[in-house]
Amino acid sequence: MKSAAWIAGLLLAVAGAAQAQSVAFTFDDGPHLQETPLLSPQQRNQALLDALSAQKVSAALFVTCGNGADRPAGYALAQDWGKAGHAVGNHTMTHLDLNDAKVTLAQYQRETTDCDRITATLPGYQKWFRFTFLREGNTPEKRDGMRAFLKQAGYRNAYVSLDTSDWRLDEKLNDVLAKNPQADLAPIRQAYLSHLRQRATAYRDLSRQLEGRDIPQVILMHHNLVNALWLKDAIQQFRDMGWTIITPAQAFADKVYSQPPEKLVAGQSLLLSIARSKGLGKFEGWERLVDDGDAEIEALRQQGL
Repeated sequence: MKSAAWIAGLLLAVAGAAQAQSVAFTFDDGPHLQETPLLSPQQRNQALLDALSAQKVSAALFVTCGNGADRPAGYALAQDWGKAGHAVGNHTMTHLDLNDAKVTLAQYQRETTDCDRITATLPGYQKWFRFTFLREGNTPEKRDGMRAFLKQAGYRNAYVSLDTSDWRLDEKLNDVLAKNPQADLAPIRQAYLSHLRQRATAYRDLSRQLEGRDIPQVILMHHNLVNALWLKDAIQQFRDMGWTIITPAQAFADKVYSQPPEKLVAGQSLLLSIARSKGLGKFEGWERLVDDGDAEIEALRQQGL
């Protein structure tokens, strides 16, 4: 006689087969105007847009206005996202950390309002706000104050379910190129793709454990060089894994994104906050979801990078 756990697993597998796992692509912190190796700011921006176009993906850019959109050159790059059919959201002016004891609620709200004055004029504008560092405040007063502020302003909290540390691999990429512009980048590309696959698989498994289903995942990536070089490959990898690409609006329509967790995990996926709210402790594999890509960086170090 089959166990209840075995039967439950079988039913979940059947349900998963009937509804393929989906993911929506979102990018934070852009558009950047700082110089990087290989590509200019304009080339990086266009490479990201070209990759999305080639893969027929509709994404979202969460603009940190002080990174460039507050100046004509950067504003033009942000415009290009909306003109290409992508959503544009708010990620504050200067990427303050609301968990910093020195950052006040009023200051953070001001940064949100100031950025909105710019993003509201862009094509593709949506009343979507993403917390910087995915941190909603180091006190209940900050957390509840921002939630009330966003609700009153008509903003959606643009949660992330599939958190990545692509920024860490971008740091490594820039560091390697600064030391040797002719360096072989194949190991970094492989580490980047492996990291995305590992995180995607782990968060899919966690959603099944917490929600009993494959939720539409919202992936967090960044407007940076590593994605400018290999985003097209990353999207293709998801397709090769059998994942369906959907729009951020489609993902956010799922009920999981409309239920603020009672207990937050600072700087991490919504799913980890849901796990904490449900009393789930350190589950198998949790370390790889909070290590900021340490495993991939160590593997690259062992290869001499």
